Amino acid sequence: MAKRQKGQLIVLSGPSGTGKSTVIAQLLHDRPDIYFSVSFTTRKPRIGEVDGVNYNFVDQETFEAMIERGEFLEYAQYVDNYYGTSLKVIEEKRSAGVDVLLDIEVQGAAKVRSKCPDAVMIFLIPPTFEELSCRLHSRGTDSEEVIAGRLQKAREECKEIIHYDFLVVNDEVDKAVSQITAILMAQSCRTVYKMDILDQMEGV
Repeated sequence: MAKRQKGQLIVLSGPSGTGKSTVIAQLLHDRPDIYFSVSFTTRKPRIGEVDGVNYNFVDQETFEAMIERGEFLEYAQYVDNYYGTSLKVIEEKRSAGVDVLLDIEVQGAAKVRSKCPDAVMIFLIPPTFEELSCRLHSRGTDSEEVIAGRLQKAREECKEIIHYDFLVVNDEVDKAVSQITAILMAQSCRTVYKMDILDQMEGV
């Protein structure tokens, strides 16, 4: 069977501390055919993060130069740092029939939705805000002031859930990944992603 004409664009958003990185790692383990788009950011690396794997870490001057050259599908500022998605990489992968996963916050997701209305929009949340607070504290990397800011930001971000297609609660990682996998399976069965099959049938 011929490859699909165009890959899906999958957007996964959720507050800091929700567990997106863990869920994404498990999802990519289960679905190695999905390409994970590594965002650019001016944020400093956390302990254990690797440049080019978790993020492409650049300074503010470099990032702003990339903005001027129009190199981003979307970019946004979050907690005093820039985050952005490479336009060229996304276009190349999707044109080759490869599904692309973006891990971006709500500002960037809104821009992607306006430019790519066919994107699959998924919002990941923790079971409770109390659990989110515990997860942020357990990192041991942020001050109380920063954590309070992240919790307030999370409340604001959750107001944007109505603009997403799907909502997944990350209570258990395996369960959350199973739900996302089911969403992607259903999406892949949409007619727009099956045009290659219809083309073959017309040729019979």
